[in-house]
Amino acid sequence: MTPSPTATPHDPQGPSSPGPETTGQTDQLRAAVDRSFDQTLRRLKELVAIPGIAWPSFDRAPLERSAEAVTELLRDAGLDEVQTLACPKPDGTPGGPAVVARRPAAPGKPTILLYAHHDVQPPGDEALWETRPFTAVEKDGRLYGRGAADDKAGIMAHIAAYAAVSEVVGELGLGVTFFFEGEEEAGSPTFRPFLEANRELLQADVIVVADSSNWKVGVPALTTSLRGLVDGTIEVQVLDHAVHSGMYGGPVLDAPTLLSRLIATLHDDDGNVAIDGLVATDNAAVDLPEADYRADASVLDGVRLAGTGSIASRLWTKPALSIIGFDAPAVDVASNTLLPRARAKFSLRLAPGQDPAAAMDAVGRHVEAKAPFGAKVIFTPGESGNPFQTDTASPAARLAMWALGEAWGVPAVETGIGGSIPFIADLLELYPDVQILVTGVEDPDSRAHSANESLHLGDFRRAILAEALMLARLNSGGLDVQPG
Repeated sequence: MTPSPTATPHDPQGPSSPGPETTGQTDQLRAAVDRSFDQTLRRLKELVAIPGIAWPSFDRAPLERSAEAVTELLRDAGLDEVQTLACPKPDGTPGGPAVVARRPAAPGKPTILLYAHHDVQPPGDEALWETRPFTAVEKDGRLYGRGAADDKAGIMAHIAAYAAVSEVVGELGLGVTFFFEGEEEAGSPTFRPFLEANRELLQADVIVVADSSNWKVGVPALTTSLRGLVDGTIEVQVLDHAVHSGMYGGPVLDAPTLLSRLIATLHDDDGNVAIDGLVATDNAAVDLPEADYRADASVLDGVRLAGTGSIASRLWTKPALSIIGFDAPAVDVASNTLLPRARAKFSLRLAPGQDPAAAMDAVGRHVEAKAPFGAKVIFTPGESGNPFQTDTASPAARLAMWALGEAWGVPAVETGIGGSIPFIADLLELYPDVQILVTGVEDPDSRAHSANESLHLGDFRRAILAEALMLARLNSGGLDVQPG
């Protein structure tokens, strides 16, 4: 994807160009990142080779090896206080192993927590991969492999940035905590109890979540909004039991047909979500050309896009509802029968500012009010997660925008992400005064979660430098630092 940013260039309340002292330190940090980049890349390849998947249906042993490998990387970076921790799941089985390392802050200095996750998505159908998913392969300036971008590159960006600052600055007064989760791709089932059990250990003034994407190759971004999420199931019941479609069909419609009619009421004729009471705005700071969206989403020729307003707002600041599962007999085993019941699973992405509980109630009220032909509708709420919006005027956000622009050499863009990171709401609830920054090493061609996942190596190098700049400035000036 190669969309053109249309936002006003960001001014981080500092000079438009850095002074000589800042320029000198930027050059020193860039040189340090460059000197160690081959080693950083080699270590990333070693992490990619470990298929650590936190899903219950997969062997846990590789996940444990992944945590051990990350632990060794942190120790090699000079961290003495490194722990592997886990909390039990509700069923009593252990949660994914998280690795936590700390360098305590000197008196009067802030602490920054650097988050990423070492677990990965399953590879899926390996026939769709052009390379072996757990063998990292360099090709055309990108590194291919499962986890190469999401999110083992986030881990290595944190570690490499810390190493570069330590080399240039020496002894740091800034407190640094590394928190590398081991179950994010499985939905972070023990994240909240883990935070509660380790609240003091993870206390910080700034949190950097390196699990997002840049605007495009060559243009950095700070993710300033994330959509929330609610899901659940909608079941329609119309008969006590299945009956012969020839003997009884006509006066009564089967459950899949009625469920389909109910699902059709969830959107209006333009494709906007048609559920009353949901937050929606059209105020995205940048826009995304339709042609680029179509190419990225692999939309077939002739398919009309859904919704109204800018493409970016439809992706970031408006709700989006999808049916992600449907219980009905497969075509190959279908019989001439009126089915008594049918069930679908919905996934509703929420705009920033939306309360998930209110959204769930709105969906329930809608499907019950729209019950077709008087059918019985059973609504079962599922999971929920809060949306997120960055305070872009905060010192940490201004510093991040400056550092990204400095590392890339072009102004950074404030973007939203259509996806959700529900655990950010837990961080904000337990640490209400923390400043959270969502950054990333991915780009629109990274294909995270899909076959042929990859990382752009040039932008990976720049992401390391940007974080090193942030750490160095926080170390020298604390949270009152004026970027640039």
